[in-house]
Amino acid sequence: MAKAVHSMVRVLDEARSVNFYTQAFGLAISDRLDFDDFTLIYMKNAEADFEVELTVNKGRTEPYALGDGYGHIAFVVDDLDAEHARFTDLGFSPRKIVEFNRDGGLLARFFFVEDPDGYKIEVLQRHGRFR
Repeated sequence: MAKAVHSMVRVLDEARSVNFYTQAFGLAISDRLDFDDFTLIYMKNAEADFEVELTVNKGRTEPYALGDGYGHIAFVVDDLDAEHARFTDLGFSPRKIVEFNRDGGLLARFFFVEDPDGYKIEVLQRHGRFR
C-alpha cells in the first residue's frame, strides 16, 4: 500500500519560508540536505509524519511561475477562527473564512493563505472528513 510522505514546493528564500511554515503551522525542520546546486528542507510537526519539502535552487533570483495547474496543500486546525485571527496578527493576510455546505449540512469551514512564494494553502476546521 502506498503512503504519502511529502509535498515539495520551490522557494526563493529559505529563512523566510522556514519562518512562515514554522509560525503558520508549527512545522519544524526535520531534515536539511545541502547539495552544490540546491538545498532540501523537510518540515513537519507532531500531528503527522507527512512533510513539506522546501527546495531552494541556489542562485535563483526570479520568483517561480506557479502556472495554472497548481492547486493547494491543506492543513486542519482545531479552532479556525482563532487561527484566522493569529494569521492576521502575524501579517499573513488570510482570506475570509468560507463555509461550504452540501445537502443541507456543513461540509467544511476554511480560509486560504499564501506562503511567501505565492503557494496557496487551505486551512480547514477539523470536522467531518477533515481530521
